Amino acid sequence: MESYKERLHKVIPGGAHTYSRGDDQFPINAPDILEKGEGAYVFDPKGKKYLDYGMGLRSVNIGYGNKEIADACYHEILMGNNLTRASITELHAAELLTKLIPSVEMVKFAKHGSTVTSAAMKLARAYTGRKYIAVPLEQPFFSFDDWFIGSTVMNRGIPSEIQTLTVKFHYNNIESLKQLFIQYPKQIAGVMMEAATTVEPTDDFLSKVQEECKNNGSLFIIDEMITGFRWHMQGAQTYFNIQPDLCTFGKAMANGLAVAALGGKREIMELGSILTEGKERVFLTSTTHGAEMSGLGAFIKTIEILQRDNVVEHFWSYGRALMDGMNKIADDLEISKYFYVEGYPCSPSYVTTNKIGEISLPMRTLFAQEMIKNGVIMPYIAISQAHKSKELDLTLNAVKHSLEIYKKALEGDINEYLTSPVIKPVFRKFN
Repeated sequence: MESYKERLHKVIPGGAHTYSRGDDQFPINAPDILEKGEGAYVFDPKGKKYLDYGMGLRSVNIGYGNKEIADACYHEILMGNNLTRASITELHAAELLTKLIPSVEMVKFAKHGSTVTSAAMKLARAYTGRKYIAVPLEQPFFSFDDWFIGSTVMNRGIPSEIQTLTVKFHYNNIESLKQLFIQYPKQIAGVMMEAATTVEPTDDFLSKVQEECKNNGSLFIIDEMITGFRWHMQGAQTYFNIQPDLCTFGKAMANGLAVAALGGKREIMELGSILTEGKERVFLTSTTHGAEMSGLGAFIKTIEILQRDNVVEHFWSYGRALMDGMNKIADDLEISKYFYVEGYPCSPSYVTTNKIGEISLPMRTLFAQEMIKNGVIMPYIAISQAHKSKELDLTLNAVKHSLEIYKKALEGDINEYLTSPVIKPVFRKFN
């Protein structure tokens, strides 16, 4: 009888519809397939339960199977879900986002992040009449479309002339961006970046990027796929006090339902309008399912819950307790040089190194393997409202047992403890 893994790879290239869900991203003892999620937990087809920190690739911020959101979604399905003209739900969702995010005067919804980041890139080129887009080298993913993937090592199938149109600078190094503006004078349409990942902006870096964009006639574009509705209700742009020309959202907008958004200044967004008579048009996003009512109903309800229950504050407080607890365990075991949790409490990140202090995928695989043995799936750390004190205790208990093995591997031979193939980078040229 074929396994789930064999069946998946027979019909789906990569075995999943996101490379981050692939077999090569998890230790071998991870479940091959999942059947359902409830709150902060996921279940395999045999009913085995795991506490989850993947949370649908960070898209589930309230909790799996939340009834309020499911009911809101179901209500919209019964209302028709996808109508011939714009829906009332579509209008309410657009008005909600424009009232919530100060930089968003107009919005276009879509189903996934790549659509809206590519639309932002297109708008920047149309608005400025330029062709280059600048992104930070340290931020690995903005879109699966040619304009971005062509600039990575996974550029097979993308014409060489397109590969050169996205240029890279270094995060927290304003001089590297200035050099790009010198190298490509009046040719850079926009700078697209996440405000922060695990690395904190220093020396007023974000404001300096914004100023460089203004001085050079380029658009300042903030990608809020991960930071949106986690750092602050109004996004990392408000948390860091910056004002982008365009911004993009996705993931945690609708607790796992497929909703993404491009927002920004009216004068830029209106390039996709049909009302600016006599002006050349930009064919912006035009998607049959972009304004599907079920997803937008989930978005509206998710925002209501986030505001009503102060969920963003919970992300910060839970994350702080988790970081402190994990780092204390590592410190007590005297391995804090080799395993530590860093970043922002609302979105922590753990770091694994080998005995000489080098970032180590084998050690990361070992930690993930041991966490799964102890009932916790932690490919990275995404917190939801459903992670409570009980889940914190369960997690720290799993971390303690896992880091005890981690310490033994540091002191001895990792191959005595690692029973799994090593996790691989998502972005690699060869399998």
